[in-house]
Amino acid sequence: MRVLCHTVLFLLASTSLFSQSKFNSFLKPSDSLNLSRRNTVVITQTALASTTLIGLNQLWYADYPRSNFKTLNDSGEWLQMDKMGHVFSSYQLGRLGANTLNWAGVGKKDQLLYGATLGFGFLTIVEIMDGFSEEWGFSWSDMAANAAGTGLYVGQELLWNEQRMVLKYSFHRTQYAKQRPNKLGNGFSEEFLKDYNGQTYWLSANINSFLRTETIPNWLNVAFGYGAEGMLTGEANDPLFLNQNRRRQFYLSLDVDLTRIKTNSNVLKTIFDVFNAIKVPFPALELNNKGHVKWHYIYF
Repeated sequence: MRVLCHTVLFLLASTSLFSQSKFNSFLKPSDSLNLSRRNTVVITQTALASTTLIGLNQLWYADYPRSNFKTLNDSGEWLQMDKMGHVFSSYQLGRLGANTLNWAGVGKKDQLLYGATLGFGFLTIVEIMDGFSEEWGFSWSDMAANAAGTGLYVGQELLWNEQRMVLKYSFHRTQYAKQRPNKLGNGFSEEFLKDYNGQTYWLSANINSFLRTETIPNWLNVAFGYGAEGMLTGEANDPLFLNQNRRRQFYLSLDVDLTRIKTNSNVLKTIFDVFNAIKVPFPALELNNKGHVKWHYIYF
């Protein structure tokens, strides 16, 4: 939940450079290397990353004792929902890094080397900070999830020169946050980031990218989701919460790739690109690991 919070803050701060602009031409990607834009991107992202890390150190880690560097194995916690958060965050930060360098006219190779690795680099530093905190520890499974998110972005660019499959996020409020508001959030804004029970992570695949047919809208996707429910703590056998009914959930739904909606407005393209991290609500079919099937007329 912490890594998703960090990512949302970083994404919102980074995209403000574009969203506040009123000039369509300003938002148009440069056809060739624009040194002024490139320097602006590098300086802005470095400043934002540094400010975010300093803020985390003062507002988050300062409340807990420091320790010698240590590792921990948390791969079994929260039915791996926290790992999905790492994959999503690394992917989205990498997408942001590559897109901003593309806006500056930086070549494809450098976009992937220095832009798409933004998420992995940033989250690695956060993981190292965890390693020196008594409350947490450096997690190799977190690092593997970070690498998977970056690899998903880079791999598709190398294979197809486009993102045919996009990682997305959706959220709905649950009853569990009220039972542990200190851990799962108190109010919608906290629950959105902290309550794993209401989070779903989606692999949204563009149909037309694979089928190459004119009968299906170019923006229509099929989405495969993963979520979990019934969790009040990370551990299944926590002695303080013995009656948890923990279950994995798998979803099949439709989605919209907002970046494939045709428009000549660079302002709209930027808005679509930012909000393409969120799954568009659609009907969904749910199957959980208890063998139960459920139909949702609309699912968030």
